[in-house]
Amino acid sequence: MPLSEDMKKDLETLVEQYPIVLFMKGSAQSPRCGFSARVVAILNDLGASYTAVDILQSDELREGLKEFSEWPTFPQLYVAGEFLGGADIIGEMHEAGELAEALAKAA
Repeated sequence: MPLSEDMKKDLETLVEQYPIVLFMKGSAQSPRCGFSARVVAILNDLGASYTAVDILQSDELREGLKEFSEWPTFPQLYVAGEFLGGADIIGEMHEAGELAEALAKAA
């Protein structure tokens, strides 16, 4: 399903409105996959205040976000309106100390 203009605008607004947005499977309190749980744990470990969006609630959101980000998997982390990556990239950034720097800029 191609990304509709309305969905594109909604996603742009969401990632610009909130400094840190995590599109994930499930909620921050109850992740529904190991990769989402890993990113939630990293963000919580860093004390980040973030907005979590459950992509399992909408097929249109899930499919549209893949096109919006040009990234096929979840979770997807946006910081200050920029797509940072999925679980592997976020894990690598965290280990290198780069994630804390990126999050600090968004605060």
